[in-house]
Amino acid sequence: MTTEDVLRREDAGGVRTLTLNRPKAYNSLTVELKESLLRELRQAASEDEVRALVLTGAGKAFCAGQDLKEHIGKLRAGDDSPLRTVSEHYNPIVKTIVDMPKPVIAAVNGPAAGAGAALAYAADLRIAASSANFMMAFAKVGLGPDSGASWTLQRLIGYGRALELMLLARTVESEEALRIGLVSEVVADEDLAARAHELAAGLAVGPTAAYSSIKSTMAAAARSTLDEALAAEDAGQARLGATADHAEAVAAFVDKRPPNFTGS
Repeated sequence: MTTEDVLRREDAGGVRTLTLNRPKAYNSLTVELKESLLRELRQAASEDEVRALVLTGAGKAFCAGQDLKEHIGKLRAGDDSPLRTVSEHYNPIVKTIVDMPKPVIAAVNGPAAGAGAALAYAADLRIAASSANFMMAFAKVGLGPDSGASWTLQRLIGYGRALELMLLARTVESEEALRIGLVSEVVADEDLAARAHELAAGLAVGPTAAYSSIKSTMAAAARSTLDEALAAEDAGQARLGATADHAEAVAAFVDKRPPNFTGS
């Protein structure tokens, strides 16, 4: 494991785990943490040996969102950089997660609020600990949504319910999150890390080129016509049909053996 002050990185079996590491501040997002996270996400996206990614938090919280102490301190000092953090930090972080050419799992180990919740919404899969909860806290501080939450949340749970959570800024506990489709699984707190790694490890040995195509094709289909979606599927299948992973999967099926995917 390599350790930084605010972000931990661990690699095991093709899975990279990034842990937000400001537990005393509920992993709230300072400039340092946002810049470290963006750098690590971009590095993970570029490394072939990283085949799946887990994002989680240290301590009792996943992420409380923006560090408001740093935020107001800078504004009071006449520093307007907090007004640029959406364009400089949050937008590229969310784009990098959504566009990651490999599966991303959010292991939500505790409360997730504001931009912290939005990080989980941007992931491909969300597993929650029993003690986890979610809050779109923007309205409580007189702000609108950022970090892609206006785009991701309604795609997960529908426009009406997403708008309700934005306007009321109420807490969604883990069981409700499971019921409304905000997360795919809820496990005991003590089982979360192992379950997230188990799921990521299974994906890491899978056909990562196909996963990348599935992600990009699904994202395109969400904002396209049927004809455009069919064309994107056609192009994707033509590309994947020529990969070594597809040939290996077919051969393994015929030979009645497990496939050995390489991502090529």
